[in-house]
Amino acid sequence: MGTHNRFRDRFDLHRIPTVALVTYGVALLAWVAIVRRWLPMPGMAPGLSMSDPGAPEAMALSNGFTGWGLYLFMWGVMMIAMMYPSSVPLFRLYYRTLDGTTRLGKTARVSAFMGTYALVWTFTGLVPLTVNAVVPIAAVAGENGPILFGGTLLLLSGYQLSPYKYRCLKRCRSPLGFLMEYQEPGVRGASRMSLRFSVFCVGCCWALFAVMVVVGSMNLLWMAGLTVVLSLERVVAWGDRLARGVGVAAGVAGGALVLLAVV
Repeated sequence: MGTHNRFRDRFDLHRIPTVALVTYGVALLAWVAIVRRWLPMPGMAPGLSMSDPGAPEAMALSNGFTGWGLYLFMWGVMMIAMMYPSSVPLFRLYYRTLDGTTRLGKTARVSAFMGTYALVWTFTGLVPLTVNAVVPIAAVAGENGPILFGGTLLLLSGYQLSPYKYRCLKRCRSPLGFLMEYQEPGVRGASRMSLRFSVFCVGCCWALFAVMVVVGSMNLLWMAGLTVVLSLERVVAWGDRLARGVGVAAGVAGGALVLLAVV
């Protein structure tokens, strides 16, 4: 009996970090889908590969509503791959605020919370599509690549060092305070809370994703590097200092690129 109790205590399902495992598992599957090219492409563009600057957007825009839909699906999977790992503390904390709720109720609310978060990030893909409809990044990058990249780095620098960045980053780094302040009951309440928190996350990271679009939305090396940066900003104790360091480095690099391009 004693051995049975020890075994039961060690493998108590209530102690298994289910939310974390599911989140990491979904993010890993998203990364595998991206790396193995399992995602349906939004179309084709002569002379461009998917990792080129502006290529996925150009392909999507050339294929009408179908291209837009496939691009948003692809973008949504990318956002899950990049944003879910650093959101594990948020999702776990939300789950812990649901003590006293049935297991089915917890599952429904956490699913709504995570799903809304992914949906908001998916629809941010409309921004690069709209920008590319006005200013074709693929063409600009081909003619004035250093100026485009340098200018985007300067934009990143300005935002990283701004008070707006730190207001949003503070929320992302302290999800418990947010959950306590904006707690709402039910599945709809979970979706509304997630929507509100997602706004802060988008506000925190949009400039980093602007860089990703300019260097190539499907450039795996840049995706991985930016995932590391935005994750560290949100979860480690020195994340706010890293954000400032990224801002300074981006300003120096962006200024140098623009200067070299125009001189």
